[in-house]
Amino acid sequence: MKPDIWKRKDLGKRYLEIVRAAIPLAKVQAEVLLVMIAKMRKSVSNFLDLGCGDGALGWTILSRYPKARGVFLDFSETMIAAARKKAPKGSGNLAFVLEDYGKSGWVRSVGPYGKFDLIVSGLSIHHQTDRKKKEIYRQIFGLLRPGGLFLNMEHVTSRTERLKKVFEEYFIDSLYARFRRLNKKITRRQVGKDFYHNKLRDSNILAPVEKQCQWLREIGFSDVDCYFKIFELALFGGARPR
Repeated sequence: MKPDIWKRKDLGKRYLEIVRAAIPLAKVQAEVLLVMIAKMRKSVSNFLDLGCGDGALGWTILSRYPKARGVFLDFSETMIAAARKKAPKGSGNLAFVLEDYGKSGWVRSVGPYGKFDLIVSGLSIHHQTDRKKKEIYRQIFGLLRPGGLFLNMEHVTSRTERLKKVFEEYFIDSLYARFRRLNKKITRRQVGKDFYHNKLRDSNILAPVEKQCQWLREIGFSDVDCYFKIFELALFGGARPR
């Protein structure tokens, strides 16, 4: 299944309403992301939220760095509209770019905004092939200023099938809790059935976090590590050396 499925308006809305809101420990991951930024950067004058969805990571950054210039990029009109809707009126320091970063020429679309202090991505790059992932990481490296930071909050593979099953059942529990909060009349069994037959899962091309960290080191990133991980959810990245 190609990533283009994410352009479907109905699936995009369902993802934002149910799946994105049900991600386990999302607030903790966001807290770790802010800690990394604060400890690795003296300031953030601008940032790029790559594959932004509704802009969850970008808005997290702006909550701490309100004067930063933010660029939100996604190839889904539904996602860009959701991100733009959250922007305060008169926010002249924000840009919303409808672009497919899976295509090599996407870098030109953010060229006018210069080099970035910070590039983040959340649950997006895993829809690309491993070859394309590495290419995107090289492009990200080129878009960073010296000392710039890349943080990827990502869906990665489990080490074993048993651990994969543990994560999936844990996530189904979280999805079921989300439905309950929305007062949806549905059983956990039905949530599990829908989870395993969800078309969006077919667009996942997961890779181990260890392998992706090694790719970043080979490209030239420094301080590369996995900074937070719970089952198949990982926050990893690195910095462009000064």
